[in-house]
Amino acid sequence: MDRLVEIRGLVKEFYGRGLVARRKGAVRAVDRVSLDIEKNTIFGLVGESGCGKTTLSRAILYLDPPTDGEVRFSGALLGALAPAQLRAFRRRMQIVFQDPNSALNPKMRISDSLEEGLVNLGMPKKQRLERVREILETVGITPAHSSRFPHEFSGGQKQRIVVARALTMDPEFLVLDEPVSNLDVSIQAQIINLLLDLKEKLSLTYLFISHDLNLVAYLSDRIGVMYRGRIVETGSTGQIMDEPVHPYTRDLFASSLSVGGALSREAAEQAGTKDEAEEEHAPAHRAGCPYSGRCGQMDSSCLDREPELVDVGDGHLVACLRTGPGAADRGAADRGAEAQPGTPKRSSNVRNVFPE
Repeated sequence: MDRLVEIRGLVKEFYGRGLVARRKGAVRAVDRVSLDIEKNTIFGLVGESGCGKTTLSRAILYLDPPTDGEVRFSGALLGALAPAQLRAFRRRMQIVFQDPNSALNPKMRISDSLEEGLVNLGMPKKQRLERVREILETVGITPAHSSRFPHEFSGGQKQRIVVARALTMDPEFLVLDEPVSNLDVSIQAQIINLLLDLKEKLSLTYLFISHDLNLVAYLSDRIGVMYRGRIVETGSTGQIMDEPVHPYTRDLFASSLSVGGALSREAAEQAGTKDEAEEEHAPAHRAGCPYSGRCGQMDSSCLDREPELVDVGDGHLVACLRTGPGAADRGAADRGAEAQPGTPKRSSNVRNVFPE
């Protein structure tokens, strides 16, 4: 398959405000991430809140350029492009944000919001109106309602409009940053069905970011697991869900799950309390494996050496010093013992899982 997006050694650092904060050094939100996203596929990205998923997505799109590393889109190195050339690539890469209420200007009519990018491209008024009408019909919004303001639409309708705005630029690649987390379950199903239909109809490629493990497993062709700004495991959906190898991945999947597949409130609070206690006593830049402070399989080597992503078979990459022959089998055994009943598998029949 053709690689649409290639990421190599991506780093994103932030400095605090003030002299004292700068003396403490930068906070590395994304730490040497490397991954590939194949054309016409869905790459799912999961991890705890604050692990750097959104920061990574913004760096990939150069909305917030990376501190170091490379991003190639269709073979073009984005960091080497002149500003005018990079603007041309903006049409091909778009993002759908988590909260449609903050993504849409409450003082702008929907038609104006959708036309904004087309105006910047110099498209004539008549063509802009036709494009907006066509896109609204595609996402299931009545074009006659384009003169309304955002507050006149429901949450699901606003998310459809945000998707429509991204599609006006005729992109090839969409970053979906938790696009359904703020919606009711029934509305989530409709938006997910819409996104899958659009992918097939328009030959789109998705980077799907979510904390909902079941949803990511259902949608994605490949999954990446992120922890403290690093990719600790990546592979096909079957490999990650059925044979997780990294201790963090197995711990993540073994957490108490609700019916919808998201972490339960009690489990999230317990995990948060544990994280806070560990972070209080952990150094800012822990030597060795970043997960060593929480890993039940840690030994002395985990504190001395930093793990790199290694292939444990068939493109299944894991960053753990304790991986090796039989590691995938151990992960499968642990997964089988800890799995929650009713975890959905991806199905070719979308409607059976998420009915309209």
